[in-house]
Amino acid sequence: MTDLFRAPFSQLSVGDLYDLLALRVRVFVVEQECAFQELDGLDAQAEHVWTRGPAGEIAAYLRVLGEGPDTRLGRIVTAPEHRSTGAGAALMRAVLEGIDGPVVLGAQVRAQGFYERLGFVVDGPGYDEDGIPHVPMRRSRALPDSERRAPSVG
Repeated sequence: MTDLFRAPFSQLSVGDLYDLLALRVRVFVVEQECAFQELDGLDAQAEHVWTRGPAGEIAAYLRVLGEGPDTRLGRIVTAPEHRSTGAGAALMRAVLEGIDGPVVLGAQVRAQGFYERLGFVVDGPGYDEDGIPHVPMRRSRALPDSERRAPSVG
Protein backbone atom coordinates (compact mmCIF):
# COMPACT_ATOMS: atom_id res chain seq x y z
CA MET A 1 0.00 0.00 0.00
CA THR A 2 1.08 3.55 -0.62
CA ASP A 3 2.03 5.30 2.60
CA LEU A 4 -0.88 6.46 4.69
CA PHE A 5 -0.56 9.94 6.15
CA ARG A 6 -2.55 11.04 9.21
CA ALA A 7 -2.52 14.30 11.08
CA PRO A 8 -4.73 16.48 13.23
CA PHE A 9 -5.25 19.92 11.74
CA SER A 10 -2.71 21.53 14.06
CA GLN A 11 0.03 19.23 12.76
CA LEU A 12 -0.63 19.59 9.03
CA SER A 13 2.17 21.29 7.17
CA VAL A 14 1.22 24.29 5.06
CA GLY A 15 2.04 22.27 1.93
CA ASP A 16 -0.08 19.28 2.97
CA LEU A 17 -3.00 21.53 3.92
CA TYR A 18 -2.80 23.30 0.58
CA ASP A 19 -2.71 19.99 -1.35
CA LEU A 20 -5.68 18.56 0.60
CA LEU A 21 -7.84 21.65 0.20
CA ALA A 22 -6.87 22.00 -3.46
CA LEU A 23 -8.11 18.45 -4.18
CA ARG A 24 -11.34 19.01 -2.27
CA VAL A 25 -12.07 22.23 -4.18
CA ARG A 26 -11.03 20.62 -7.50
CA VAL A 27 -13.54 17.79 -7.07
CA PHE A 28 -16.36 19.08 -4.85
CA VAL A 29 -16.58 22.64 -6.19
CA VAL A 30 -15.15 22.64 -9.73
CA GLU A 31 -15.73 19.11 -11.08
CA GLN A 32 -19.14 18.72 -9.45
CA GLU A 33 -20.04 22.32 -10.33
CA CYS A 34 -21.26 22.93 -6.80
CA ALA A 35 -20.74 26.35 -5.29
CA PHE A 36 -20.78 25.78 -1.54
CA GLN A 37 -18.83 26.68 1.58
CA GLU A 38 -16.10 24.02 1.27
CA LEU A 39 -14.25 25.38 4.32
CA ASP A 40 -16.97 24.61 6.85
CA GLY A 41 -15.19 25.15 10.16
CA LEU A 42 -14.83 21.43 10.95
CA ASP A 43 -11.29 20.87 9.65
CA ALA A 44 -9.71 22.17 12.87
CA GLN A 45 -11.52 19.42 14.83
CA ALA A 46 -10.74 16.60 12.40
CA GLU A 47 -8.04 14.06 11.83
CA HIS A 48 -7.01 14.22 8.18
CA VAL A 49 -6.01 11.00 6.41
CA TRP A 50 -4.62 10.70 2.89
CA THR A 51 -2.39 8.86 0.47
CA ARG A 52 -0.15 10.23 -2.24
CA GLY A 53 0.47 8.96 -5.74
CA PRO A 54 3.85 8.22 -7.34
CA ALA A 55 4.50 11.86 -8.24
CA GLY A 56 3.62 13.06 -4.73
CA GLU A 57 0.10 14.16 -5.62
CA ILE A 58 -2.81 13.46 -3.26
CA ALA A 59 -4.45 10.22 -4.45
CA ALA A 60 -7.25 9.88 -1.88
CA TYR A 61 -8.33 11.80 1.22
CA LEU A 62 -10.90 11.88 3.99
CA ARG A 63 -11.39 13.48 7.36
CA VAL A 64 -12.43 11.81 10.60
CA LEU A 65 -14.59 13.53 13.22
CA GLY A 66 -15.89 12.30 16.55
CA GLU A 67 -19.65 12.71 16.78
CA GLY A 68 -20.89 11.43 20.13
CA PRO A 69 -20.60 7.65 20.16
CA ASP A 70 -20.15 7.64 16.38
CA THR A 71 -17.20 8.42 14.18
CA ARG A 72 -18.08 10.54 11.15
CA LEU A 73 -16.13 10.26 7.92
CA GLY A 74 -16.41 13.17 5.54
CA ARG A 75 -14.96 14.93 2.55
CA ILE A 76 -14.12 11.47 1.15
CA VAL A 77 -12.50 12.02 -2.22
CA THR A 78 -10.29 10.28 -4.76
CA ALA A 79 -8.38 12.37 -7.27
CA PRO A 80 -9.81 11.88 -10.79
CA GLU A 81 -6.55 10.39 -12.08
CA HIS A 82 -6.59 7.79 -9.28
CA ARG A 83 -10.20 6.63 -9.66
CA SER A 84 -10.72 2.96 -10.51
CA THR A 85 -7.26 2.13 -9.13
CA GLY A 86 -8.41 1.03 -5.67
CA ALA A 87 -6.92 4.11 -4.00
CA GLY A 88 -10.20 5.23 -2.42
CA ALA A 89 -11.17 1.76 -1.22
CA ALA A 90 -7.70 1.17 0.22
CA LEU A 91 -7.87 4.42 2.16
CA MET A 92 -11.34 3.60 3.48
CA ARG A 93 -10.29 0.08 4.55
CA ALA A 94 -7.21 1.40 6.33
CA VAL A 95 -9.24 3.99 8.25
CA LEU A 96 -12.09 1.57 9.07
CA GLU A 97 -9.62 -0.99 10.44
CA GLY A 98 -8.75 1.50 13.18
CA ILE A 99 -12.32 2.30 14.25
CA ASP A 100 -14.14 0.00 16.68
CA GLY A 101 -17.51 1.72 17.05
CA PRO A 102 -20.20 2.89 14.67
CA VAL A 103 -19.17 4.96 11.65
CA VAL A 104 -21.49 7.35 9.82
CA LEU A 105 -21.21 9.33 6.62
CA GLY A 106 -23.33 11.19 4.09
CA ALA A 107 -22.91 9.45 0.74
CA GLN A 108 -23.62 10.85 -2.66
CA VAL A 109 -26.25 8.50 -4.08
CA ARG A 110 -24.00 7.66 -7.04
CA ALA A 111 -21.36 6.35 -4.60
CA GLN A 112 -23.77 4.37 -2.40
CA GLY A 113 -22.67 0.98 -3.79
CA PHE A 114 -19.02 1.78 -3.00
CA TYR A 115 -19.89 2.31 0.67
CA GLU A 116 -22.18 -0.71 0.80
CA ARG A 117 -19.26 -2.91 -0.28
CA LEU A 118 -17.42 -1.59 2.78
CA GLY A 119 -20.22 -2.63 5.15
CA PHE A 120 -22.31 0.57 5.25
CA VAL A 121 -26.11 0.55 5.03
CA VAL A 122 -28.53 3.37 4.32
CA ASP A 123 -29.68 4.77 7.66
CA GLY A 124 -32.48 7.21 6.89
CA PRO A 125 -34.19 9.09 4.11
CA GLY A 126 -32.29 10.62 1.24
CA TYR A 127 -31.63 14.35 1.18
CA ASP A 128 -30.31 17.05 -1.08
CA GLU A 129 -26.98 18.62 -0.18
CA ASP A 130 -26.05 21.56 -2.36
CA GLY A 131 -28.00 20.15 -5.31
CA ILE A 132 -26.51 16.63 -5.06
CA PRO A 133 -28.66 13.68 -3.85
CA HIS A 134 -27.24 12.05 -0.69
CA VAL A 135 -28.18 9.28 1.73
CA PRO A 136 -27.09 8.90 5.35
CA MET A 137 -25.13 5.68 5.85
CA ARG A 138 -23.93 3.79 8.91
CA ARG A 139 -21.55 0.95 9.55
CA SER A 140 -22.39 -0.51 12.95
CA ARG A 141 -20.35 -3.67 12.72
CA ALA A 142 -16.76 -4.48 11.97
CA LEU A 143 -15.48 -4.36 8.43
CA PRO A 144 -16.72 -7.43 6.51
CA ASP A 145 -14.22 -10.30 6.41
CA SER A 146 -14.13 -10.03 2.62
CA GLU A 147 -12.78 -6.49 3.03
CA ARG A 148 -10.24 -7.37 5.76
CA ARG A 149 -7.23 -7.73 3.56
CA ALA A 150 -4.07 -5.83 3.01
CA PRO A 151 -5.22 -2.73 1.14
CA SER A 152 -3.38 -1.92 -2.02
CA VAL A 153 -3.16 1.39 -3.77
CA GLY A 154 -2.17 2.07 -7.32
